[in-house]
Amino acid sequence: MEPEAVLSYLEQHGIRKVKLAGVDLDGILRGKYVSTEKLASALKNGFGFCDVIFGWDLDDQLYDFETRTGWHTGYPDLLARVEAATMRVVPWEPGTALFLCDFWADERSAYPFCPRNLLKRVVGRAEAMGFRPRAAVEYEFWIFRESPASLHEKGFRNLTPLTPGQFGYSLQRAAESSRLLHDLMDTCAALNLDLEGLHTETGPGVFEAAIAVQEALEAADRAALFRLTVKEICRRYDCTATFMARWSPDQPGSSGHLHQSLWDAGGEVNLFAGGGEDWMSGTMRHYLGGQLALMPEVMALVCPTVNSYKRTVPGAWAPMNVGWGIENRTTALRAIRGTSASATRVEYRLAGSDANPYLALAASIASGLYGIERGIEPPAPVEGSAYGSEAPPLPRSLEDAAAAFRASEAAAELLGAEFVRHYADTRDWEVRRFRKAVTDWELRRYFEAI
Repeated sequence: MEPEAVLSYLEQHGIRKVKLAGVDLDGILRGKYVSTEKLASALKNGFGFCDVIFGWDLDDQLYDFETRTGWHTGYPDLLARVEAATMRVVPWEPGTALFLCDFWADERSAYPFCPRNLLKRVVGRAEAMGFRPRAAVEYEFWIFRESPASLHEKGFRNLTPLTPGQFGYSLQRAAESSRLLHDLMDTCAALNLDLEGLHTETGPGVFEAAIAVQEALEAADRAALFRLTVKEICRRYDCTATFMARWSPDQPGSSGHLHQSLWDAGGEVNLFAGGGEDWMSGTMRHYLGGQLALMPEVMALVCPTVNSYKRTVPGAWAPMNVGWGIENRTTALRAIRGTSASATRVEYRLAGSDANPYLALAASIASGLYGIERGIEPPAPVEGSAYGSEAPPLPRSLEDAAAAFRASEAAAELLGAEFVRHYADTRDWEVRRFRKAVTDWELRRYFEAI
């Protein structure tokens, strides 16, 4: 949309307040309210946005390593550019619209740490190869009858879930929460975040939502906005939602599965679909091969927190090794034939719900393209449970994953050496923060006995 058309639409619909937001490395939307007058200028010229959002963590703690920004630079502004095509009217805030932004170092140079820019770069690589990547994200998330205040008052313990017990795919439990769930689905539709499905999962207060397939960048936009929407809707009902990879040792982890396929330049033919009995094309095989080859090296992007690795353990419905299978939900990659050629796809099951959707999609799609470029054939598919297979193990901690990412020549080639260094530094920072913490487990185990 041209700036004039955007402003005309806002005026016609009585919209006088605007939210502008960009995503940081942890997948959090950082932004501000502006007037429509400010938006008019921003649509044409961009606007300044403090680069500290790439110099601190998700708790607003400043990094202790030197990067492009810091005390030594004075935390200057980046150039934020508004993506007019991302405009959405915010249903829960009358008279308010929302736009997503990209960050640039200057008029000519995209900021290398901006996740949305990174995914654009990977999509551009795919398009140069004659492909249009499509993706859909599935999220598992947990809802509690808690406010932000009660969470802190309780120390995040003894929380009350929205629903009790283990009751996956339960129409009964969904009906008990139908007012909230209907509100969520209707709000998502109004925001152009259409859901293909929403159901209870196994565990108290846990749900899974499948967002409809889109072009890869739009899929990431919708995933980021979906997480924000879930949290906003839940607060209307005095509830809080979490997308942590695993919030309890007694419950399964939360996935953020990435469904992917490559289409022809015209967007009409799914190039993953083969012919006849050979339903999987060579393009899909090599895509799988590349994703498997680079999975340990890019794992820090799809499992980005210390908590992520509490999910990739036996019995948590998450992969532990580098393997793939046909319709196999125990493997890191699940090859899906689907009910038609258009539904043939790869499900990247390693990603958790805590992953930044832009970075996770960038890493997984770039890995697949890497495999196509080099003609990498995948090993034989895993039959039965992958937990007992001889497939190579994945990194078992964020520390190990960050080290593998830092050392990866392929990641530097695909995502940029400066981004790799900076992101690996941020994950090392996360590990150091965790090491300084004294956990409840340590207190219970050692305080009295020692």
